[in-house]
Amino acid sequence: MNKGSQEDIQSAVGRTIERVARESYGRLVAYLSVHTHDLASAEDALSEALVSALKAWPRDGLPQNPEAWLLTAARHSLIDVIRHQRVVLASEPTLALLKENSPEANLSTEFPDERLKLLFVCAHPAIDPAMHTPLMLQTVLGLDAGRIAHAFLVPPKTMGQRLFRAKTKIRDGGIQFEIPQERDLAERLDAVLEAIYAAFGISWDDMFGIDPRGRDLAEEAIWLARVLLQLMPSEAEVQGLLALMLHSEARRSARRALDGRYVPLSEQDPKQWSLPLIEEAERHLADAFKRGRSGRFQLEAAIQSVHSERAHTDRTDWAAIALFYEQQVRISPALGTRVGYAAAVAEAEGPEAGLAVLDPIAPDAGSHYQPYWAVRAHLLQRLGKKREAADAYDRAIGLAKDPAVREFLLQKRG
Repeated sequence: MNKGSQEDIQSAVGRTIERVARESYGRLVAYLSVHTHDLASAEDALSEALVSALKAWPRDGLPQNPEAWLLTAARHSLIDVIRHQRVVLASEPTLALLKENSPEANLSTEFPDERLKLLFVCAHPAIDPAMHTPLMLQTVLGLDAGRIAHAFLVPPKTMGQRLFRAKTKIRDGGIQFEIPQERDLAERLDAVLEAIYAAFGISWDDMFGIDPRGRDLAEEAIWLARVLLQLMPSEAEVQGLLALMLHSEARRSARRALDGRYVPLSEQDPKQWSLPLIEEAERHLADAFKRGRSGRFQLEAAIQSVHSERAHTDRTDWAAIALFYEQQVRISPALGTRVGYAAAVAEAEGPEAGLAVLDPIAPDAGSHYQPYWAVRAHLLQRLGKKREAADAYDRAIGLAKDPAVREFLLQKRG
């Protein structure tokens, strides 16, 4: 075999491993975890399987089913670890479970249930509530500690340590890898919804190519919401979350111009929005509201629904949006919600009214939150306060991670 051919094979193997790791890492870990009850061991075994693939696939050729190959290799690694443990007898049940599963298992039909189990395991009340979402993002969706740390505004090392402690808690505490009884689902549902939405939010922030998993992560979050709805069809907030993500996803292609420029919602061409996704979102939102139990995700979906009406009316009802935001602030006064409320009030009643909502936010709370400074800069600019607006734009530009957003803000600053 000549050098060129070998390099081509190595390159093809590398691309395949990268794709499988990107698309299936979380699913594979979830599948292994529910049998071993040990997240750390499952992740270690899969990492070893990926290393083995780098050595074996160039030599033996790409397997017909790369996911099944990795699952089999990881399973063998786990069995070897268990066999070398001091108390082998105590590990016999796990060995039996691992051996029973055929290497040719139909992964596409088995993974959904396993991943849903793991979502609820990570929301166990014995685990620190602050770690529910980060744990789900890593173990179920395969995000690394660094990316999660960025979303939570903490150092990667700190997040890594917290995730390690949470996994140790699961292992040492004997927390069961089972979906809780139906009567106990509700107490864990909020944490599961938050994690799914956090995944979608990360994909939304990274849609311009900073994270190659951006689009995949959005589709994964929507898929998980659909699976959750099958499990809990009467939960209005599950439908609300699904409606919210579908409304947002419907506008994905309109968020960037052909030349790569960032296009804010108010300047997007509604003809580029996906009407089928909008219609599906509206159906879910209508069903949710019929249940008479309003919640955060339903209100956020309602805000996006009003924005979507511009596709039919060519106008935006900012008074309605401000009203939904006001209700949402009462339920969940998060920083992002309060900033959104200020922006909506400014559109409905003027920049002075918007700043009146924005000003009470403590400086420390908004110091590292880019949308806070972007909205503040815009409102100050509308009021003709050029120097203050420029300072706020500088803060927003400095906090912008996306090059296209940064360029947009630079142009607005003037």
